[in-house]
Amino acid sequence: MVFTHLTKTALNGILRNKVRSSLTILGVVIGITSIMMVMSLGEGAQNLILGQIQSMGAKTIVVEPGREPTGPASFAQMMGDSLTHKDLDALKNKFNVPYAVNIEPLNVSGGVASYRNETYQASIFGSSGLIQDMYDMKLQDGRFIDDYDIQNKSYVTVIGSKVKEELFGSDEAVGQKIKLKGINFKVIGVLSKKGQGFINFDEVIVVPWSVAQQYIFGIKYFHHIIIEADTEKNVNSTVRDVVATLRNSHDITDPDKDDFRVTTQEGAKEQVETILNIFTLFLAAIAAISLVVGGVGIMNIMLVSVTERTREIGLRKALGATGEDIMTQFLLEAVMLTALGGIIGIILGTGLSFVASFILSNYAGLEWAFSFPVTAALVGIGVSAAVGLVFGLYPARQASLKSPIEALRYE
Repeated sequence: MVFTHLTKTALNGILRNKVRSSLTILGVVIGITSIMMVMSLGEGAQNLILGQIQSMGAKTIVVEPGREPTGPASFAQMMGDSLTHKDLDALKNKFNVPYAVNIEPLNVSGGVASYRNETYQASIFGSSGLIQDMYDMKLQDGRFIDDYDIQNKSYVTVIGSKVKEELFGSDEAVGQKIKLKGINFKVIGVLSKKGQGFINFDEVIVVPWSVAQQYIFGIKYFHHIIIEADTEKNVNSTVRDVVATLRNSHDITDPDKDDFRVTTQEGAKEQVETILNIFTLFLAAIAAISLVVGGVGIMNIMLVSVTERTREIGLRKALGATGEDIMTQFLLEAVMLTALGGIIGIILGTGLSFVASFILSNYAGLEWAFSFPVTAALVGIGVSAAVGLVFGLYPARQASLKSPIEALRYE
């Protein structure tokens, strides 16, 4: 029996019971749809976060207190208070870090801002004007914090568009005063709407770091120190100088005892990519469990089909079909079913991912772009066909072993 004829026979067997065939592939459709959505949304999240990191510029270096974690149990070591004014002064010394053109601290925490009877929970950034260039913050109105505000510990603030909307509505915000930790801060600027990303700048309040550290957070250390190298070529040299300076400042001779960590934007990008890829693959693996369930369902249905078509099998064998022909026919049916399920799952998963991306970008305020995971689609087709092959093998073999005489006698 030629392969073309076997294929047509298998297809007729599937079309003969359309409702049962549809229900049979449901598990495969759900599994492939889930994998497509997880991979697509995972890529979208990765692009969103990496875009925010890359917007900081390739020349940016971030220093944070605490040790670099080596495993889940060591994540507590990431928190620390080791970056102080002494370290900031040492890093600003040109002799220690000659290629640095900007060095500024950054403290970040949550807090409640109030204006008259309105209140809003926002992210408070204690920083300088450097953060404006680093995160490409555009001003809708007013000005940004400058060195004068830092040195004189001025009670001034720049607020995000969402903060302005919640506290002031359509009224003018610049020149008004809001309260943070019971202190009046004059609004000197309002940021343009940026949309939510890795950081939602529409919900931030920026104040001079000198004021934030002492009067809002009540701490004597920095959460971050941001350093900008003069050129991309000198980033690695600057990192080495920063590490050497901080080890000298902290009297550290053993690198394993560093109480700080230094990250470049390239390093941060690689870390985020690794974490998100692992997380996405983990979710995809969980979603793939439904493929196994679908495979078991296909095997059960194929066994039922073999039993129902016993006389047909006997008749084919009596007319000259070999055991190998019968086995190939039933294997083709299983593979066709699962491959069809894979194609439907890819189409459905792509459509749902597009809808989710549209909602996230248009209604959730995220700069989210739809991403079609080509690799997931190709793997989905291959895996679904493989599931049909594996779980269809036993029923197909059972069909091929039936005796034509016994099969023809079957009622």
